[in-house]
Amino acid sequence: MSINCIIVDDDELAISHLQVFISQVPFLNLITFYQSPSEALAAIETQDIQLIFMDINMPGITGMELAKMLQAMHGVNAPRIVFISGHEKFALEGYKVNALDYLLKPVGYEDFLTACYKAKTYFAEKEKPAIHSDSYVINDFIFLKVEYEMVRIYLKDILYLEGFKDYVKVYLTGNNGFLKALTTMKGLEEKLPVNGFIRVHRSFIVSVDKIDAITKNTIKIGKTIIPVTEQFKDDFRKFAHQWF
Repeated sequence: MSINCIIVDDDELAISHLQVFISQVPFLNLITFYQSPSEALAAIETQDIQLIFMDINMPGITGMELAKMLQAMHGVNAPRIVFISGHEKFALEGYKVNALDYLLKPVGYEDFLTACYKAKTYFAEKEKPAIHSDSYVINDFIFLKVEYEMVRIYLKDILYLEGFKDYVKVYLTGNNGFLKALTTMKGLEEKLPVNGFIRVHRSFIVSVDKIDAITKNTIKIGKTIIPVTEQFKDDFRKFAHQWF
């Protein structure tokens, strides 16, 4: 597998740093780099770019604005983004624009390599038909077995999931309440996009962009408080390290 990538950063030292890292990852193919998001946008429209290593604070269009534009224009087919920034405060917003990862400058090679393998896993899974006996994903929705039907649920409508012995409650936005899907937490977790959902408890998976507040041990979605248990704290801390 080869992943075509670019760097978008106005800092020449940061670009050089990333070029060295990328050269040490055999499955990354660095196309080029850009020092402004507007230049990158024009190139993305004409080249097969799969992954972008991008700063946020840049003159003109910011990295976050470019990410939102790409998401609006291409949806699930937009290039995946790894934000690399000197500011912690944008991390949660980064997940809301479907960022694959968020790394703080100065970036260490271990963290960088972890983000690269996330990308490799994502693109490998994307190439596979995601079909399962009781659920499967197509683009931006998932089919779940509810009683005797396979019901389509849009991922953007999912607030969180609560697992029970023989079924999973899927809580939805608006007045839709919840559905009782005949599947397991493990089976459903394997089918959800890793960048959009995070497991925080043996019985709970939450939608990242529906999180309203967090503490060291809890997540709040609307009026619901969901505990973060020890088993899942390492992944949760990595996601929310900027608040700890």
